[in-house]
Amino acid sequence: MSSFGQILQEIGEFGLFQKYLLIALCIVSVFKGFDVFSQVFVGMKFPHHCNTDWILNHGPNLTYERQKNLTLPVGEDGKFESCKMFTPVNLSLETIEAFGINTTTECMTGWNYETRPGASSTVTEFDLVCDRSIWISASESSYMAGYLFGTLAFGAISDRFGRRIAILLSMLGYTMFGAVTGFSLHIYFYMAIKFFSGFTGGVAFMNISIMAVEWTSPSKTAVCTMCIMVVHPIGLMLLPAIAYGVHSWRVLQLVLFCPVILLVGLFFWFLPESARWLLTRGRKEEAQKLLERAARINKRKIQNDLLDNFELENTSKSGSFLDVFRTSYLRKRTILMGWNWFATTLMYYGLALNIGSFGLNIYLTQFIFGLVEIPAYLACLASTQYFGRRPSQAGYLLFGGAACLLFLVIPDDLPVFVTVTAVIGKFSSTAAFSTAYLYTAELYPTFIRHSGFGLNSMCGRVGGICSPLIRALGVHHHAIPMLIYGIIPLVAGSLTFLLPETLNVELQDHTDLK
Repeated sequence: MSSFGQILQEIGEFGLFQKYLLIALCIVSVFKGFDVFSQVFVGMKFPHHCNTDWILNHGPNLTYERQKNLTLPVGEDGKFESCKMFTPVNLSLETIEAFGINTTTECMTGWNYETRPGASSTVTEFDLVCDRSIWISASESSYMAGYLFGTLAFGAISDRFGRRIAILLSMLGYTMFGAVTGFSLHIYFYMAIKFFSGFTGGVAFMNISIMAVEWTSPSKTAVCTMCIMVVHPIGLMLLPAIAYGVHSWRVLQLVLFCPVILLVGLFFWFLPESARWLLTRGRKEEAQKLLERAARINKRKIQNDLLDNFELENTSKSGSFLDVFRTSYLRKRTILMGWNWFATTLMYYGLALNIGSFGLNIYLTQFIFGLVEIPAYLACLASTQYFGRRPSQAGYLLFGGAACLLFLVIPDDLPVFVTVTAVIGKFSSTAAFSTAYLYTAELYPTFIRHSGFGLNSMCGRVGGICSPLIRALGVHHHAIPMLIYGIIPLVAGSLTFLLPETLNVELQDHTDLK
């Protein structure tokens, strides 16, 4: 009898075939960040104030500055109010200039925006300001909700129809919905399309990671996963450079997503199916052809009857979500680790989607946020090997939570310090995310590992949905979002010490503790 691991030894565990495949999958990882983080530039905010053209009926030759002085109240900061205007009156211009207007009202006929020539965003086109600004957070939460349901749907698609189909469908949907978003005529349509963008594009990392892992030996799975994660920030750094040169949000959507069509076409022709998955479905002839192709590229020779004596490695029953809660110690691990995922995702997106409020140039800040993810992934790799999974996960959450709370004591007129603190928080949340992926998989027995991981990932997606909505609470008090982003990770980091350490511990196959 031969296992798939032995078959990989025959064809080459990490030869040219696997390396070419890994490079191709890494390209997908680069594009993945465009969808969620393009919202930073697509929904860019600009200085604005109420449209007060009513006064031009009384003085058509008024200068723009004079018009604002007569029709807009001044706030405590000495700047014109963004969401209030003086109540229109039926008086002569001379009377208004002499006595002014004493009553104010909400904006009645829209807003004027101070933008660069040709610049636009969903904020300016859909008037997502003042009491309508909640729709910005709602659209981001819509994407995260799609991500949640996409995780469930594509897990089933991948298991039933294959890894190749799941990847191609994900990429095709990601491209199609990303481009269609640029043709949105209403905020409701925009939100609906963002839901389907998250449904298809959000799960890209999960799909390509599974494909990479199933074509390599266990000794190389960590390397493959880390490569896919490390190249992801390249897309985050390219994004601000592209957005800087494209001022229209509609054109930006097309520029970001249309090129992926070429990648989908290339993948359709050469992306292989997972031979491991084919064998689990009893499709030995197709698997044999793929293995021969891999061996040929790896310059190996294999026997024609290679699969005659093949036996699946894990023939035990597969578990379900219910099995996770039937054992007391697994219930405890799921609750604690689920809270970890929720806190990590909440903090990560709370910082990543809020870069416009840190005070520095938004393009530079996004580039730095992308760059800092590379050392964060490497730090995770080092710390989990030398210090263990538990102290690494707890440390990153505690450090990130403390950074968020530090925001509350830094004055707004020190944007450099605010941004540095945000970068520290982004570093910590990225490292916590990466650690959670590794730690979670090691906390569950083999037969329910996928179900346990899926439950925790769902908790993370709920955190992603809540994160933009919590940021919207800033309209009541600017400190509320960062207070929540800080306290929840601190609690999660403290509770992490109740979990077991898994470094150098043999993975469990069954629920019986050793």
